[in-house]
Amino acid sequence: MNKIVEYSRNDEIASLIIDDGKANALSAAVIAEINDGLDRAAREARVLVIRGREGVFSGGFDLKVIRGNDEDLKANMRQAGMKLLKRLYLSHQPIIFAVTGHAVAMGALLILAGDWRVGVSGEFRIGLNETSIGLPLPVAGLELARDRLEPKAFQRATINAEQFSPGNAAAIGYLDQVVEMFDFDSAVMEAATRLAELDSGAFAETKRRVRQA
Repeated sequence: MNKIVEYSRNDEIASLIIDDGKANALSAAVIAEINDGLDRAAREARVLVIRGREGVFSGGFDLKVIRGNDEDLKANMRQAGMKLLKRLYLSHQPIIFAVTGHAVAMGALLILAGDWRVGVSGEFRIGLNETSIGLPLPVAGLELARDRLEPKAFQRATINAEQFSPGNAAAIGYLDQVVEMFDFDSAVMEAATRLAELDSGAFAETKRRVRQA
C-alpha cells in the first residue's frame, strides 16, 4: 500500500506532505500516518510543516466512510481525528500549515490547530461545511473554532457553514498569511525558520499556559 503522507527533514525543519492524488481525505489510516510523522518530527526537528498537494490541503474526513454503514469505522475515524486535533493544538513543537488550496471540514479544523498558517491565493474554499452536508460539528471542533476565529465570524463559520476565500479566511482567523503561489514556498520557509529560532522550552511552556485550559 502506497503511503499518503511523506516525511522529510531539512536540518531543524521537518515536513509532512499529504497527497492521495485526490481530495486528501483524512481516513483513520491517513491520520495514523500523520501521527507517525509527528512522532518522528518530535525526535528529529524543532519545527514541523504540514502541507497538502497543489490545489488541495484537505477535503476533510473520508466521505466514503461517513456515508457508509460501518458505524465502528466511522467512530474510529472521528475519534482518531479529534485526538489528532488535540495533539496538534497542544504540541510542544511549532506546527506550520502550508495550506496549498481547499481546506474544508476536518481539513479546516486541522489548520485551526496550527501555530502559523500560510495560504496560497486563488479560487479556493476554506471553511467548515458540516451543516451543509448534514453533519453536526463535534464539540471539540466548535471549541477550537471559538478559540481561533474572530467572534463576529463564529456563527457564520460554524452554524451557517460559510466558506471563505483565502483572503477572507485570513481576516477571520483560519490563516495568518496569504501569498501568491510564486512566493508560497519561501513564505513557508521564512515562517519555519523564524519559529525554529525561538527557545523551544519557553515556546512549549507558553503554549501550554495559553492553550491547556
